[in-house]
Amino acid sequence: MAQNRRYKQHKICFLNPVFKHMHGKDKQILAAYLPEKAVDIVSDWIKNKKIHLKIARNRKTKFGDYRPPIHHTNHRISVNYNLNPYAFLITFVHEYAHLLVFEQHKKRVLPHGREWKNTYKTLMREVLDVGIFPEDLAQVLEKSIRNSKASNVSDLDLSRVLHQYDAGETQQLRVEDLPDDTVFETQTGKQFQKGEKQRIRYKCRSLDNGQLYLFHPLTPVTLVEI
Repeated sequence: MAQNRRYKQHKICFLNPVFKHMHGKDKQILAAYLPEKAVDIVSDWIKNKKIHLKIARNRKTKFGDYRPPIHHTNHRISVNYNLNPYAFLITFVHEYAHLLVFEQHKKRVLPHGREWKNTYKTLMREVLDVGIFPEDLAQVLEKSIRNSKASNVSDLDLSRVLHQYDAGETQQLRVEDLPDDTVFETQTGKQFQKGEKQRIRYKCRSLDNGQLYLFHPLTPVTLVEI
């Protein structure tokens, strides 16, 4: 279901409490990023909480974020445009859980504490029960929500299955795909040689300074032909 998309920043904003339905154009925008069965669910959440949704450019450090209505008048959620539809949905659910926790507890609880985990599980259960996800992804999500992580990347099994639904430029080699001693290049242009695995991460030697660095197994890389 993943789609190739050129970056175009969209903002879907609901400030008027008398709105009963999303505008057709806004739903069309959502349909380009979400699984079909998820569009009505997410649009209802956006409408009910008057969320300012920003579809953002690719950010290497995060898939999305939530900002409470402290310095502005409404809740704000952003999600990276280049996520496949299932990853986009999971990220939105993650951030929407932050919104609900903020409404109830403000900043009195931990960002990914018990309150957030319970809320995330409830929301994800709603989505799972609709049958949005393919069987392999649904199974790993069932397992994942028993101990919700702060990031999808923290859950290796979930991340691996999600990456199978990437397409085009987002479907890249990962560090764990490479044989030992392979030379690779990171997105910053630096080159490393893959070494042994240490628990979860891989020891990789920098070709610039000879020092060892630990790499997450799902770090996207480019193979360097020697």
